[in-house]
Amino acid sequence: MSDPQEWPEDTVPPGLPEGRLSGRYAFEETVRLALSVAGPLQLSPLVLCDDDFADWPLGERSVIDSLNAWATQGRHLRILALDYTRLRELHPRFVQWRTTWGHLVEARACRHAAPGELPSALWTPGWTFERLDRTHGTAVATTLAERRVALQERIERWWAQASPAFPASTLGL
Repeated sequence: MSDPQEWPEDTVPPGLPEGRLSGRYAFEETVRLALSVAGPLQLSPLVLCDDDFADWPLGERSVIDSLNAWATQGRHLRILALDYTRLRELHPRFVQWRTTWGHLVEARACRHAAPGELPSALWTPGWTFERLDRTHGTAVATTLAERRVALQERIERWWAQASPAFPASTLGL
């Protein structure tokens, strides 16, 4: 059963955690794990949302390898942030990956949101991971439809207010 819509409500997708997690290490490891299984589980679309992704492990070689394995025709990644300055500074490998796979990526910035207003989350159609407390790294991973839908609706409200950002390339004269 690789289609996330086919997962029974009480079944965790293979390889992904379920429940409450705590700590920076647990947060980072869950992001790594989710991206590592995204390709084999054919998770699409993927949605990444955070103020600036400064403390996400997006620049790690293993994460880029996972994203390369995920990136095939028909896949789609949406990224939402307040601003991409810190991501560009801290995660040059991810910036390069975004340039290579620009046709699969749609990025927006919601610059008018206050820090901490955007969810800090990784969303897929069958599983979500949301950081509830950025300071302590408390997060919840779940397949429960009500949590997935509620998170999706919050992200979509911010997405609608955001503008295109973090282009794959910058054209100049």
